Amino acid sequence: MSEMQPWGETLRLLVELAATAAFALSGLLEAARKRLDAVGVCVVAFLAAFGGGTLRDLLLDRRPFFWVQHVEVLWGVLGLCVLAMLFLRQPHFELTEKMIQWPDALGLGLFTATGVHLALIDQMPMLVAVMMGLTTGVFGGVLRDMVCNEVPTAFRDHKPYAVCAFAGGWVYVALWQMEAPGWSALLACVLVTAGLRAMALWRNWALPAWRV
Repeated sequence: MSEMQPWGETLRLLVELAATAAFALSGLLEAARKRLDAVGVCVVAFLAAFGGGTLRDLLLDRRPFFWVQHVEVLWGVLGLCVLAMLFLRQPHFELTEKMIQWPDALGLGLFTATGVHLALIDQMPMLVAVMMGLTTGVFGGVLRDMVCNEVPTAFRDHKPYAVCAFAGGWVYVALWQMEAPGWSALLACVLVTAGLRAMALWRNWALPAWRV
């Protein structure tokens, strides 16, 4: 597969940064609902923003981690935490939570594509690559909810989330096997993953629940 053009790499980095901010904000909202102190707010936001990518890098034995290589991202999330604690008040929570679902869907798509790409670069089997993409996109939110003593939203709200990442990951793998340009595989994975998630939110799709 051909490598991405420089502008494609720049686009991927920019959207990944926006997605990181979206996931960090979701952590801030959850920490605010739990009435955590300043340290707790920062910890939950960092887990949401970097948890999935860190686990992916650990499993793939990649060094340095993304947030170590791009330390400015750490400063950005820390600044977001400070601004949120200064200006975010209770009336803002519901509106912000609804708005964040859409950039969160985009972040899910981008992080899924990034995880699949890095796994394929490391010559992992196709299924492993897809699971690495899913892990990158989903695990930050799982860590956020576990630290806040909640059943992870990805498992309990019944709206497709991990399923969207799984489907998008296979789109990336298929284009990789066809030796499509790197930017097209990235774009297709993001569109399929984020598009399915957006449709699930818009149409209120639900996965079947376990019946006891």
